Amino acid sequence: MTDGLLLGGRGKVKVAVVQAAPVFLDKHKTVEKARELMAEASSQSSDLIVFPEAWISAYPYWLPVALGEDDSYKYSRVISMFHDNSIHIPGEETERLCDAARKHHLHVVIGCNELSDIPGSRTIYNTLLFLDDEGQILGKHRKLIPTHEERLIWGMGDGSDLDVYPTKIGRIGGLICWENHMPLTRAAMIMKGEEFHVAVWPGSWHTGKRLSEPDTEGRYCDLFPAIREHAFEAGAFVISVSPNISRDEIPSDFPYRNSMNIDWACGGSAIVGPSGNYVVEPTFGPKPLITAECEADAIKVAKAFFDSLGHYARFDVARIHLRQERWQPFTRSTPQLTRQELAKLSTKHGVDIEKLEQIYNELLKSQSNSLK
Repeated sequence: MTDGLLLGGRGKVKVAVVQAAPVFLDKHKTVEKARELMAEASSQSSDLIVFPEAWISAYPYWLPVALGEDDSYKYSRVISMFHDNSIHIPGEETERLCDAARKHHLHVVIGCNELSDIPGSRTIYNTLLFLDDEGQILGKHRKLIPTHEERLIWGMGDGSDLDVYPTKIGRIGGLICWENHMPLTRAAMIMKGEEFHVAVWPGSWHTGKRLSEPDTEGRYCDLFPAIREHAFEAGAFVISVSPNISRDEIPSDFPYRNSMNIDWACGGSAIVGPSGNYVVEPTFGPKPLITAECEADAIKVAKAFFDSLGHYARFDVARIHLRQERWQPFTRSTPQLTRQELAKLSTKHGVDIEKLEQIYNELLKSQSNSLK
């Protein structure tokens, strides 16, 4: 008998990992390619499909080269292209993805370049979008801290969207690239009870040398020990996905086509089980869709030995303070009322003055805490 708390009550869940390239800096064609891959995953009876970091519609592999050149016009052209091929959530592109998710009965996690939803802002965020199999947007997560030169092109997210989503197939969460090295952020995801953790990356690099040198063996890149450790600590499946991109897939008229290094966009996608061992070992090269089955029993066995939410948790010793308020341009302040004004309100609305003062003081305290 299946434990209804694991994998949404399913004995096993089939996962599809996309290692294909997007249609470089073309959001419309990239979304159409995503829909085609979703149809293929559905034909293989997949329940969940996962796409790489910033897949709609490109990771900015050109940044190190562009920042080293003294050609502001060329860089400005590319920045404009990048903006034009970023998306709003929700928006036209998400509607097409939702339609495909509903049609093919698939849960979807996909990396996007997302335009800010603040009117007048043109900031772009590195975002993970989560959809359920009924075509509903479960939520999104913006990368908390872009890495190195990424900070010149992406804004910083906040804790408001650091969530795990209960679905028919289990509890799904995810982090972007080196967020998967942030101890407290990872711990927060674990404490929220992940069963599937999605880790998205722009490729596989050779740690210890230049990060742009590819690791095509799964031996040197820091992401591989990270995903195995998180799987063990969370007692969850980790779905790690990186694209495989060839230079032939970059448009011939793209200004940095021949100078940017995309060799490290060599794949390396993997699936790790709750014991920290590979279900699918790192896979490199042109393999657009990788599938595997994840079994609920694997979580039960792993957590019998190490349960970070149960017998191995010591919340009396250490706990996390997670701030999940969203940062906004304006703060609404609670009006400062005198006791005389409160007395008038008490009389007007027939509310006991002591009770009204208690509520008012709680509002002031809540506001004060939110600003700390």
